[in-house]
Amino acid sequence: MTALWPGRGGPAIDYISAPPREGLADVRPRRVVLLGSTGSIGRNALSVVEASAGRLVVAGLACARRVEALAAQALRHRPPVLAVLDEEAAEALRRHLPADYAPEILVGRPGYARLAALAGACAVLSAQSGAAGLAATLAAALAGKMVCLANKESLVLAGALVRAICAGTGAAVLPVDSEHDALFQCLAGRGQEARTLVLTASGGPFRGRKAGELAAVRPADALAHPNWRMGAKISIDSATLMNKGLELIEAVHLYGVAPERVRILVHPQSVIHSLVEFADGSLMAQLGVADMRLPIGHCLDWPVCAPRGAAPLDLAAVGSLTFEEPDAEAFPCLRLAREALLADRAVGAGTPGFGPACVALNAANEAAVELFLNGGCGFTDIPALVSATLDALPELAGQADLGPLAPDSLPAAPLDEARAARLALELAARVDALDAACRALVRRRAAHPEEPKC
Repeated sequence: MTALWPGRGGPAIDYISAPPREGLADVRPRRVVLLGSTGSIGRNALSVVEASAGRLVVAGLACARRVEALAAQALRHRPPVLAVLDEEAAEALRRHLPADYAPEILVGRPGYARLAALAGACAVLSAQSGAAGLAATLAAALAGKMVCLANKESLVLAGALVRAICAGTGAAVLPVDSEHDALFQCLAGRGQEARTLVLTASGGPFRGRKAGELAAVRPADALAHPNWRMGAKISIDSATLMNKGLELIEAVHLYGVAPERVRILVHPQSVIHSLVEFADGSLMAQLGVADMRLPIGHCLDWPVCAPRGAAPLDLAAVGSLTFEEPDAEAFPCLRLAREALLADRAVGAGTPGFGPACVALNAANEAAVELFLNGGCGFTDIPALVSATLDALPELAGQADLGPLAPDSLPAAPLDEARAARLALELAARVDALDAACRALVRRRAAHPEEPKC
């Protein structure tokens, strides 16, 4: 199976985890837990499960508050365990389930973490939105699962920690982001020949606009992605190009490369999902239609390649493929993400722990996007608020303990469900104070833009 896995150990590529250990990847049917099952990624994942000819079965489903949709999914697949955000959602969910189906219903962040570490499940799709998905990702890794990672924030916040956990427990990470799944496939079996990783970006709905033209952008405009149908938060991140900035950080953690070896290239057609430049100057690209069932299926069903219900790519119909450099002046979020990553690397955040600058970057961006979607700030205020938060980081960082973890504080073997969930919650809680302080600063500055910078 190593021939189907990116290189490890360097010098060119040092992938975040080894392939799934013996007795994990070869168990069929593969029991999967889907966190964020009512969102876009989760719904596509269920489509992949249903098309898998029995190779995949659902062991658990989770959402926040879309209980009606969750109930419909649960009735179709009958998993023994479900999870929702709070007791109110749990009560509503019970009312939607028939008397002959009484799954265990877990609640809140502890419930999500337990479900992620569920005994008997082999693979976990981590598709909750934002920093809220960190604890569940950590729980899955601590329990030694195949972690199908759609929650890029888990690596943005704690990439070095996830790497260290995988080394001890044998957890395997498979990236669901279409760009990182493309890199994974290009690097499988020949990672040490790689020179540069090229992440492609559609450019979003405002490609070609100059900085001065973006101030009047409305949420409805920013949500209208030209190629992909996604949730609200990731759609706004795509419009600001923060999504690509987060993917840059994710690439560094996934593939063990220096930031300068990751390049962003705008490709409006979204046909080439990423490229690898090799030592001889040649390029290898992964192409496909813009359908998330392809990367989701590659991860959940790895190493099986099978039909996923997506249409084949018709290159003649596409006609031409074009490329351009991103406009760093109009879309400063790319620069801010790179600066946050470099700041953390400069203070040794590559050791198991958390990078304070990346925690601040992510928290400020999530808070600013929420404000924008609710009319609390303008589109161009998003990078301005993120930048102000990073400027204030020396003052804010003192409120949290984000230092490196002791080497003996992480397990050397997979943990059981309860212990994995408990440790995951303890680890994720270490970012809570800084995360909350950054969000509060963003809300305050948006409400009082005349306030002097910290």
